[in-house]
Amino acid sequence: MWNAVFWGGVSGSAVLLGALAAIFIPIKKNVIGYIMAFGTGVLIGAAAYELLADSVDDGGIWATAIGFIAGAVVFTVLDFLVSKKGADQRKRSNNSSSKEAGLAIFIGTVMDAIPESIMIGASLLSGGSVSWLLVIAIFISNIPEGLSSTTGLLNSNYSKKKIMLLWFSVLVISSLSSMGGYLFLDHAPDYAMAAMAAFAGGGIIAMIASTMMPEAYEDGGPITGIFTAAGLLISLILDSM
Repeated sequence: MWNAVFWGGVSGSAVLLGALAAIFIPIKKNVIGYIMAFGTGVLIGAAAYELLADSVDDGGIWATAIGFIAGAVVFTVLDFLVSKKGADQRKRSNNSSSKEAGLAIFIGTVMDAIPESIMIGASLLSGGSVSWLLVIAIFISNIPEGLSSTTGLLNSNYSKKKIMLLWFSVLVISSLSSMGGYLFLDHAPDYAMAAMAAFAGGGIIAMIASTMMPEAYEDGGPITGIFTAAGLLISLILDSM
């Protein structure tokens, strides 16, 4: 259980590290885009190789398909709702959202983190070893999220202390979500595990398409395609090790 808490916290800590970098280190906008593009590639690979492929092997194509579609639909609906309040800017470094939108940005970030962390905890159930691919992919993708979101919140006149408290709470929520995935999915039937993994995969892919990829291209331009491809290649290499 404590391993799940630890690895969930590791993945969630990347948002905090990104926030610290945004506050204390001047980082060019295009560099943020390149990091996000690389994280996008790694995260696509993690969803495909680690979540969906294993889901098909463990629970079959129908459980995988149902879980995947459900995850994408649920994320899209929730994303639509919080985006109306300003959370569509949660990965935008140049936004000037209102104070009211700050809470929506936070909720949107938590919404991104929960399914990812649940699957980190669940990965410990098979063999007792965490999925390195998932941890690395989520960690890499969370750094530019912390960078972009923090820059946007600073532009919206949020204090540094308040921003750090928000992102520290994301770390705590990630740890608890990972613990929940470990505890509540223990002894679950194969088809339920498969559906849950596919659900997380669907949510991650929908999140990438709606938030990460547009921001990466907006900040980095066409060259982001190379960084995304490199991230996917790294994901493939990690999965084959």
